[in-house]
Amino acid sequence: MRGTQDIQTVGIVGGGIIGLSWASLFSAFGFQTHVYDPNPMVSADIGPFVRDAWAIMAELELGTVSDPELPRFSSDLASLNIVDFVQENGPDRIEIKQQTIQSLEQVVRPDVIIASSTSSLLASDIQRGARHAERILVAHPMNPPHMVPMVELVAGKLTAPEIIDRAEALYQRIERVTVRVKKEVVGHLANRLTSALYREAVHIAAEGIADVEDIDRAISYGPGMRWALMGPHLTYHLGGGKGGYRHYLDHLGATQEARWQEHGTPELTEAVKNMLVAGVDRELESQDEATLVKRRDAALAQVFKVKKTWGF
Repeated sequence: MRGTQDIQTVGIVGGGIIGLSWASLFSAFGFQTHVYDPNPMVSADIGPFVRDAWAIMAELELGTVSDPELPRFSSDLASLNIVDFVQENGPDRIEIKQQTIQSLEQVVRPDVIIASSTSSLLASDIQRGARHAERILVAHPMNPPHMVPMVELVAGKLTAPEIIDRAEALYQRIERVTVRVKKEVVGHLANRLTSALYREAVHIAAEGIADVEDIDRAISYGPGMRWALMGPHLTYHLGGGKGGYRHYLDHLGATQEARWQEHGTPELTEAVKNMLVAGVDRELESQDEATLVKRRDAALAQVFKVKKTWGF
């Protein structure tokens, strides 16, 4: 089994937002990066996207090379026959994932790790039908991967333990914060947490408790500010004062349970979807989406700096 330091060339499957973000990140750390996408039009997106990403990463002092090489593009999957590692970012449908893996295995060496960015699918399902299932795992980032450092690693039933170790070492080489998920579940870890909050956000809007705009405002100016620094357990530990988390759970745990019982289970009917979209449209009335993305990325960069400065 080759070591992590032997990985010098990375293949990116899928040239969407996630794939190009990964490509920007790997290339900034000196990896020769190859992007495959069946759509040849993706080639025109690489330069503008990657250069913008590099500019942000330079501000964050991320990367190891001063003059990175632009990722190379091909619409021919055979172009990945030289890579040492694959980050797969195709559509999140199991039949497409399995087909992609089977096609990749016709091209890449048997020792090449294949890591899927899937947001919900199980590694064990993706492995089904693979010739070398032991080298397949889930490595799910948050969007955009070059700015949000978390990567959650999930092994499938057939994933070799050393594959998880090697993948983790590689992601740490590109300064990602790795989280190991112990059991396979739909949505892994981060997306299950965000989905729980989103379900209640939809319920509150659907029940007329608050408007979409106020729900977003409540999160971004309330708990979201704390969550940018620490997770819920540590947040509630500090909320327990001198008694810490135990004091909080003993004295306020019952109020949490009472709220859990009240949480809703909304359905995304057409009426609910229309109401949610209308709320977001109102939030965008004073700015266009492209400007919002730039503002988000600039703000994320500042949050990244704050966390790095203060050790959060």
